[in-house]
This record gives sequence, structure tokens and C-alpha cells, in this order.
Amino acid sequence: MTLLIVGATGTLGRQIARRALDEGYQVRCLVRNPRKAAFLKEWGAELVIGNVCTPSTLVPALAGVTAVIDAATARAADVSSFERVDWNGKVNLIQAAVEAKIDRFIFFSILGAENYPDVPLMEIKRCTELFLKESGLNYTILRPCGFMQGIISQFAVPILEGQPVWLTGESSPIAYMDTQDIAKFAIRALAVPETGNRTFPIAGNRAWSGKEIISLCERQSGKEAKVTTLPLGVIRAIRQTFRFFEWSWNASDRLAFTEVLATGKPLTADMDEVYKTFGIEPKEIGTLEAYLQEYFSRILRKLKELDYEKNKQKEAQAAKQKKKKMMY
Repeated sequence: MTLLIVGATGTLGRQIARRALDEGYQVRCLVRNPRKAAFLKEWGAELVIGNVCTPSTLVPALAGVTAVIDAATARAADVSSFERVDWNGKVNLIQAAVEAKIDRFIFFSILGAENYPDVPLMEIKRCTELFLKESGLNYTILRPCGFMQGIISQFAVPILEGQPVWLTGESSPIAYMDTQDIAKFAIRALAVPETGNRTFPIAGNRAWSGKEIISLCERQSGKEAKVTTLPLGVIRAIRQTFRFFEWSWNASDRLAFTEVLATGKPLTADMDEVYKTFGIEPKEIGTLEAYLQEYFSRILRKLKELDYEKNKQKEAQAAKQKKKKMMY
């Protein structure tokens, strides 16, 4: 089976490509910049230059392909590209897949997208789900709610560097999952007919609030976090003010996405049926505690090594200066 992976250089896409190759699939990756995707070629994937926003590049990319895994998306803060990439681009890709008679199409949406019609990315994901369902393709829609990898820049790095950690409102608990584990579901869907024409939530073993994550990072790093909280009412007031000015609409839309994470409503789902359908054991899925423990252990070990090298250089420099003085 030949797979076309879209978004293969991203946080999730690269894990999907890695797992697909490890399981023996022929992997083709649609990329805009071959140099930035060189690691995929080194792994054994075929690179084809193209862009979902340029329909003519999709025809050769889909030639001979059995299944498409679409893991591409615009960044939540990059509102200007939502419509171009996450709507126009997806429509182009789905239509091209229909023309190419692709057997399977796996699409990544966002858990609870239908609940936030005022948030641009969530609404576009909901509309894309509907468009895919009506396309006639044999689809599987996976709806994760958070990547563990995102916790590193949001919480772990600021705490290690002594920088402020920002929390919004009530800080909705989120059931994060490692992208390596999310990739398991994507690749397993290809081999499980029961996943066809269905939508599945993809959630970690428990939902974590921002405060709980901060406490976990503090324990494992040995450092105290500097926490700054922005109340939900302030976010809403700023957002409404921005909506009065056309030049600030993008900022308002970014704040709308932030508001989703500040309502206090948990972003999680019951995974019992999902595990059963995919034939995956819950114990196969990593926990946030283990993920952060491995991260901090690796980083702290590296910092100790750097301190050791730095001290050695200082000692060598001091010895050199002492020897120089003795010569005079």
C-alpha cells in the first residue's frame, strides 16, 4: 500500500511518516521545501513537491496512491492562513482524492470543533469534516484534543528558564496525547475496516489542567514556576474591542481560540470504544507523567554536562593565568 502523507514535516505528520515506514508501508510525502524535508527522505520516504493550495500539484502526487493521511493544519495563531490552508487547501485535496479514486482518506480534526462556531479554526475543521463525509470517499476522522509536545514550549521551557508561565481563565483540563501514540491510531485505521466512514475522539488517559501541569513540571524540574493568570473576562473584553477595528480582526480571532482553552470545560472523551475498535491496549499509550519525566531527565542531564564543561574551561583558564603569573 502506498500512502500520501500531507503535513509530514509537522509535529504529528513526521511521527505518522516514521510509523508508516516502520510498518512497511510505501510512503510518499507532499512537501513544499525538499530541504526542510530531507530527514523524511533519509528515513526512506519519497518526496514529491507540491502544495494543497495549488491543485495542479496534487494530481502527480496522488498517482498510484492507495490512501491519504492528512495531518496538515495552519497554526492556531496564524489566522491569515486558516481559510487558505484549512479550507481551500483541504477542499482541493479531497476533490483530487476523489478524482484519483483513493481507497482511504484519514483526516485530523479537533475534538469539540462543533461547539465553537465563533472560533475560525474550529469552525473550518467542522466544515471540512462535513465536506469529507459528503465526498463519497471512505474516510476516517480522528479528533485529538492536545499534543504532549506542545506542553514543552508552553510550560516546561519557561519554568526551566525562569520565565513567566501564562494561564488563562479557568484553564480547561486537556487530555494530551503523545504524537507518537496518535500516529498509532492513524496507521492502525488503514488495517481496520471498522474504522471506515467513522469519526473518533483521540484523548489521553486523563485531562490535565494548567495548574496541574505546572505542579508536575515543578516537581520534576526542581524549579518554581512564575505564574501569571489572565482572567477570562479580560480576554473577552479585549476580543470584543478588537472586533471594532478591521485591522485587528486577526488578533481578535487568536483570542477567540485562547478563550476555548479558558472556559474550564474539560477537553477529553471516553476512549473505551476507540481502543476496542482499533485493537489498541490503553497500556500502550504513554502518560504525561512519563513523558515529562523523560524530557526533564534528558534536559537536566544535558545542563549538568554543559555546566561540567563550563567549569572545566574556567579551571583550565585559571590554571593558564596562574602559570603565566609564575613565569613573571
